[in-house]
Amino acid sequence: MNTPISRPDSVATLLERARQLAGCSLAAVAGERGLPVPANLRRDKGWIGQLLELSLGASAGSKPEQDFPELGVELKTIPLDAAARPLETTFVCVAPLLDIAGLTWHTSNVRNKLSRVLWVPVIGERHTPPGDRLIGQPLLWTPSEEEEWLLRQDWEEIMELISLGRVQEITARHGQALQLRPKAANGRALTDAIGPDGGYIQTRPRGFYLKTGFTAALLARHFML
Repeated sequence: MNTPISRPDSVATLLERARQLAGCSLAAVAGERGLPVPANLRRDKGWIGQLLELSLGASAGSKPEQDFPELGVELKTIPLDAAARPLETTFVCVAPLLDIAGLTWHTSNVRNKLSRVLWVPVIGERHTPPGDRLIGQPLLWTPSEEEEWLLRQDWEEIMELISLGRVQEITARHGQALQLRPKAANGRALTDAIGPDGGYIQTRPRGFYLKTGFTAALLARHFML
C-alpha cells in the first residue's frame, strides 16, 4: 500500500483534493492507494467511505468526532443513480440510548457531525460493480437556518421518545429530515436502553440517518438539478 496521505492543512486543500478525484472511478482511486476492489459491497458496506477517507487524509476513523477535526469538517459519501438521486439514507452517528439527561441539540454529536460536511457523490446504480462507480464533484455544505431547524426538530422529538422509554416505538417514518434506525452488523447485537417503566431493557443499537428526501433537496439546491 502507498504511504498514507497527510492530513489536509486547510479546508481549501481538502476541497482541492476532493475536486481532483472527481471523474475518477473507484477502481482507479483504489489502485493509486494499492487497495483491492471488492466485487460487491454486501460484506464491505463501508469500503467506499474508507477509500475516500484514506485518499483525502481523514484522521478521525471511527471516533465520535468529525473526520477532519482540525478543520471542523465531516466527510460523507453519497451514492447517486444516473439521475443524481440518492440511492440510500446517509448514516450520521450512533444514537445515545442512556445517560441522555442534559443533552441538548447544541451539544449533540448529530449537530457536531453535520455542522460542516464535505459531500462526495459516488455515481452508479446498485448493480454497478463498485470499481466502475464514478466520483462526482464535491460539495462543502453548512446547514442553512431552515435545514438546521428541521434537523433540530427531528432530533429533539426522537430524543424525547428515547428518554421516555419509547425507543422501541420509533420507526424510520419519524422525522422529516432525520430518522432513527437499528445500527448493528446483525440482529443479535444488543445494548442497554431506557424501558417504558424507567428500568433498563435490551435493544438493538440505533443510529441517526439523513433521509433521502433531505439529501436530494440539498444536492438539488446546490447543483441546480
